[in-house]
Amino acid sequence: MLIYVHFLHCCYSSQFDDVCAVTVWDQHLNEEVKRRFYKNFAKSKKKAFVKYSRKYETEEGKKDIQSQLEKLKRYCTVIRVLAHTQIRKMKGLKQKKAHLMEIQVNGGDTAQKVDFAYGFFEKQVPVDAIFQKDEMIDIIGVTKGKGYEGVVTRN
Repeated sequence: MLIYVHFLHCCYSSQFDDVCAVTVWDQHLNEEVKRRFYKNFAKSKKKAFVKYSRKYETEEGKKDIQSQLEKLKRYCTVIRVLAHTQIRKMKGLKQKKAHLMEIQVNGGDTAQKVDFAYGFFEKQVPVDAIFQKDEMIDIIGVTKGKGYEGVVTRN
């Protein structure tokens, strides 16, 4: 399976929780990812991230993005990347929306984490490049809320 890295996200620790400080997106987002940000993609104008991607075309915008990367290196403690699956390569599926996953980057100081993650922007990343065989990993998930219903439902 291949994943595709699309944005850098940083948090700094406050007294109670991690707070998002800076988010840096890449220039070209795939249609699969854009579908995830729309309720009805077919009827939409498909304008998501158009203004942000224009930042990469001007010198002023490139300087702004570099300053955001410097803020990431200076102020943040936790660096995460947003990656998505390439769902169109899975034959036989009707689904067109990509699965998104937020992956925390560990190891080294913050500047090394940012440089490592920024190096993967707009690139395919095979899973074996990140994980090794039989490696133990931590996974965090959120379940669907069932309210007071419980496991067994009544009709």
